[in-house]
Amino acid sequence: MTSVTRAAGVASVETIRAQFPALKRSHRGQLVAYFDGPGGTQTPRAVGDAMADYLYQHNANTHWAYPSSIETDAMLDAARHALADLLNAEAGEIAFGLNMTTLTFHLARALGREWSEGDEVVVTELDHHGNVGPWQALARERGVVLRVLPLRVEDGTLDLAALSNLFGPRTRLLAIGAASNALGTVIDVSAACSMARQAGVLSFVDAVHAAPHILMDVRAIGCDFLSCSAYKFYGPHVGILYGRKERIEALDLPRVAPAPDTAPERLETGTQNHEGIIGAAAAVDFLAGLGIGNTRRGRLASAFSELHTRGAALLNRLWEGLAGERRVKLYGPPPSAPRTPTVGFTVSGVDPTTAARRLAERGLFLSHGDFYAATVIERLGLKEGGLIRAGCACYTTAEEVDRLIGGVRSLVAGR
Repeated sequence: MTSVTRAAGVASVETIRAQFPALKRSHRGQLVAYFDGPGGTQTPRAVGDAMADYLYQHNANTHWAYPSSIETDAMLDAARHALADLLNAEAGEIAFGLNMTTLTFHLARALGREWSEGDEVVVTELDHHGNVGPWQALARERGVVLRVLPLRVEDGTLDLAALSNLFGPRTRLLAIGAASNALGTVIDVSAACSMARQAGVLSFVDAVHAAPHILMDVRAIGCDFLSCSAYKFYGPHVGILYGRKERIEALDLPRVAPAPDTAPERLETGTQNHEGIIGAAAAVDFLAGLGIGNTRRGRLASAFSELHTRGAALLNRLWEGLAGERRVKLYGPPPSAPRTPTVGFTVSGVDPTTAARRLAERGLFLSHGDFYAATVIERLGLKEGGLIRAGCACYTTAEEVDRLIGGVRSLVAGR
């Protein structure tokens, strides 16, 4: 993990870390180790530079005849192509918005116009509530019925074999996450979307937590819609929504009359965060720049493959280091199961907020709480304080993992 050579042509962790100014930050005399990536990763210099270049040199509104507006149109189009490469989609199927949750509410409202009271949406107990709340709103506003695939508390997974039992003649949509932001569980969304398709049901995939760790392929998944957020994969705070072009064109979207009415812009409301979109594209190019290949998609594939291997090694190291501690409880599937390098845990006798604060005093930055995966936390019996969550990113080192293990052991020892 710490070799200065390029494994299979992929940039070393030292090369990667050199691109992140935040990694030079110290707290109480120690370099900060950022384990808060599941809530938002740090950003490489290239992303900030791209955003600043847009604001300083090209800033304009769209679709006008003067140079900076023409440049803006071209840069936004290039950004759609970059995100399309990340998701294996077409540029005309990529829409941008404030964040995943806002985009999902917008999509839900449009879909709800086509549905009637008693129509059904299938959701899961494992999901972030950004993929639950929009459908709950339709239940209140239009009488849509939510059917729920339960969480298996014992291992933090879903029983996909039971999914088809939830589909009926009035089921309109499956809303499912590709990975749990609380537990790291990876879900076989290709299988889930295949079951939905066979039942004549549309599918929406929340890939926000998965996208930094798994190279998404909307064609292989077979979903109708998929969302992700650039700030989870080293970019700025921008939401991305993929939709099959024919689905986008068919939606009865809330919109103002003069706005573009063709895909993908018809999914977007108002003037977009141009600099953020440029930054999202720069994040894709950053990731592609870590790999090798003749195309951007090929470079992304090589980078994600190697980063997955490195992340799995870090996950194993962290899991093994914490599993032997008597007062530490780990949640979710073991490292041998499909999962991201995200670990949720508790320390008996130390509430998660206090634990996170004390770890921060050692320069270890972790998140705590329910992470908007409120149903997961409730089902685990942790509603009062939630979990402590540690996530490994492309810049995480084995030495940082060892520091975290040592910090947790100090908590256990009461130091």
